[in-house]
Amino acid sequence: MELKYEKKDVYSKLSKDGLKNVDEYAISFMKFLNTAKTERICVREALIMLKAQGFVDISEKENLKLGDKVYFVNKNKSLYVAIIGKNSLKHGINIVGAHIDSPRLDLKPMPLFEKHNAALLKTQYYGGIKKYQWMSIPLAMYGVVFNEKGEKIDIAVGDVDDDITFTITDLLPHLAKDQMKANANDFIDPEKMSVIVGSIKDDKAKSDKVKENILKILNEKYGIKEIDFARSEIEFVPAFKAKYVGLDKSMIGGYGQDDRVCSYSTIRALIDISKENKELNKTAVAMIVDKEEIGSFGNTSMTSETFDMFIEKLIAMNSDKDVSKAELYYNSYMLSADVSTCVDPEWDEVSDVQNGNILGCGIALEKYTGSGGKYNSSDANAEFMSYVMNVFDKNDVSYQMGTLGKIGKGGGGTIAYILASKGVNVVDCGTPILAMHSPFEVSSKFDVYMTYLAYKSFFEE
Repeated sequence: MELKYEKKDVYSKLSKDGLKNVDEYAISFMKFLNTAKTERICVREALIMLKAQGFVDISEKENLKLGDKVYFVNKNKSLYVAIIGKNSLKHGINIVGAHIDSPRLDLKPMPLFEKHNAALLKTQYYGGIKKYQWMSIPLAMYGVVFNEKGEKIDIAVGDVDDDITFTITDLLPHLAKDQMKANANDFIDPEKMSVIVGSIKDDKAKSDKVKENILKILNEKYGIKEIDFARSEIEFVPAFKAKYVGLDKSMIGGYGQDDRVCSYSTIRALIDISKENKELNKTAVAMIVDKEEIGSFGNTSMTSETFDMFIEKLIAMNSDKDVSKAELYYNSYMLSADVSTCVDPEWDEVSDVQNGNILGCGIALEKYTGSGGKYNSSDANAEFMSYVMNVFDKNDVSYQMGTLGKIGKGGGGTIAYILASKGVNVVDCGTPILAMHSPFEVSSKFDVYMTYLAYKSFFEE
């Protein structure tokens, strides 16, 4: 009998077939990362996968029966998916909730200006970033804009190998004496994080000749005017491709793994359950939401009433009408599927190593997140911790007990507390990653695969 708890690496326990499965999954995930650079594209790509497996919009159904596969799209930036199980909804459902927004740079409503023979676009950073990490790197521009006729124009520029790219210039070290005296939070003025987009003049213009030339290019290519920026959603994201990291190809590097690694794993789990034609005991629900990185506010976030609306639809269309939403929530189980941090080999002083997540040792299971005295956190009860651990043990899912870091060093939260406030049993459970919120986050491909297996096992219980 093993009495002592020790973290164990996933690689050592896998067979040749298991290792092959890990690589196949990693390649599919990297392909998704390279495509799904924004929330809208994440939803679009998820729908392509779901529809191919027979999932339909819930509006196409009059009632729901065992095995039905439905989804609901909220304003093209969040998504709810369900496979109907055997048990009455009053006995609860199994939920895995993740988010698809990632830290980035958004354009301001009126962004374009000219200065010293250069045209630039003003940005505002979104979510928690280290501003200096976004300087002097290649950037791509993605988003949508509506013209005065109400026509939607998709924009995707700067992420193709032979395409143009964009960047934010930083001050050269030779002249950065004063800049380098400031602390890391202050030496990059966020109002100076403007993307350079051109330097050729329109000689026919009376003033702001470079700006006028950029407006001319935008009009010729997309049919838009400067005022149309005010009815757009345009993001600048790293133009990096997701790739294997390391001589042993043991890790995955790429932008947006927080939290698209968990979102992708959640959707893949439901798709593969569908492919295997498995009958579920409990109805399985995936919630893929927006705005987590800025506090879960807004009509596409977890605090939006749209998830309640989806649940109400499930109840109304179910054969058992004797179900209240409150009762359903009270008897439901949820994994808050968000990434956590790894103990960084060169920055381990900020971690409680005994309670930290170690790269390659499986999905992170965290009783609580938050900061200080567990503020802004849901603290999972012992009964539910025991349940989830037993599910993972039974299905040979490698997991590790973790926390975000040392108590006094900071903290962070997930969407767990939002569903917990409705009575749902919730625990944080996601992929541990290095360099979280950076333009190039790093995960273990073994932890990524275990994330998928964990969610699939949870849905099937």
